[in-house]
Amino acid sequence: MNKAILIAALSLLSSGCAIIVSNAASSFSDNLSKAVLNQDDPDLVRDGVPTLLLTMDSLIEGSPDSPQLLAAGATLYATYGAVFVTDEVRGSKLTSRARRYAQHAMCETYQPACAWPGATYDEFVATLDGIGTKQADMLFTYGFASLAFLRAHSSDWNSLAELPQIEALFDHYLDISGDEVNSSVYTYMGIMLTLRPPALGGEPERAREYFEKAIAESDGKDLSAKVEYARGYAKLLYERELHDRLLNEVLEADPNQDGYVLTNVMAQQAAATLLAEADDYF
Repeated sequence: MNKAILIAALSLLSSGCAIIVSNAASSFSDNLSKAVLNQDDPDLVRDGVPTLLLTMDSLIEGSPDSPQLLAAGATLYATYGAVFVTDEVRGSKLTSRARRYAQHAMCETYQPACAWPGATYDEFVATLDGIGTKQADMLFTYGFASLAFLRAHSSDWNSLAELPQIEALFDHYLDISGDEVNSSVYTYMGIMLTLRPPALGGEPERAREYFEKAIAESDGKDLSAKVEYARGYAKLLYERELHDRLLNEVLEADPNQDGYVLTNVMAQQAAATLLAEADDYF
C-alpha cells in the first residue's frame, strides 16, 4: 500500500484540537501545526513526530476521558501511520491506536457512538442523525482516523466492509458542517469510492466529482488532491492522458502555498514516482 494516499490529512493538525486546554498551550499547538504544515522537509517532520506521539500518550494517560486530547491523539497517530510509515505491520498498529482514540473521543462526546464497534450499517447510520454542528469536528476526526485504519487494513475484506459506514459518516458531516466544512473531506470521499473496483461496489464517477471538488475548494493550492485523483481514478480506469496531465500539473506547480507546503512537497514526490511507473502500469 502506498502510504502517501492521505497526505492531505496533515491539515487536520490545525483543526482546533488543542493539545492542552489552556490559552497558552492552545496557541503553541496552533503555531506548531502551522510550522509543520509550512515545513518543506518531510524527513524532518517524519523524524520529529514520534516525540509528539509519546507526549500525546502521556497527556492522555493523565486525562484519559478528554475528547479533545483523544481527538488530537487520533489525528497524530492516523497521520503518522498513513503518511510516514512504510512498514505495513507498523502502519496497521499505529492506525489501530488512532481508531481507538477516535472511538473513545466520540463515545465521550456522543453516547450512542459507544455502540459503534461491531454495529451493523443500519445500526450505525441510525445514530448519525443525533450528531449536530457542535460535534462536526469530532465526527470528522473519527472519519479520518477510520479511513486511515481501513486503508492500512485494505487487504482485509472485513475491514473494507466498513467503508459504506464511513461514507455515510462523511455525508452526514457535509450536511451539518455548513461553511465550516474541512475541504479535505472531498478528497477522502474520492479515495473511499475508489478503494474498490466498480464490480465490488466502487463508484469512480462519483469519486471524480469529489476529486474535482477538492481541487476547486483549495483553488488548486492543495496538490495532493490531484495526486489522489490520478492515483485513485485515472489509474483505476486506465485513463493515461488524464493521469499524466494531473501529475505533470503537480510537478510544474509552486509548492510554496501557505498551509500546504509540506503536503505539496510530498505530493510532488508522489507524482514523480507515479509518472516514473506509468509505462509499466499502462
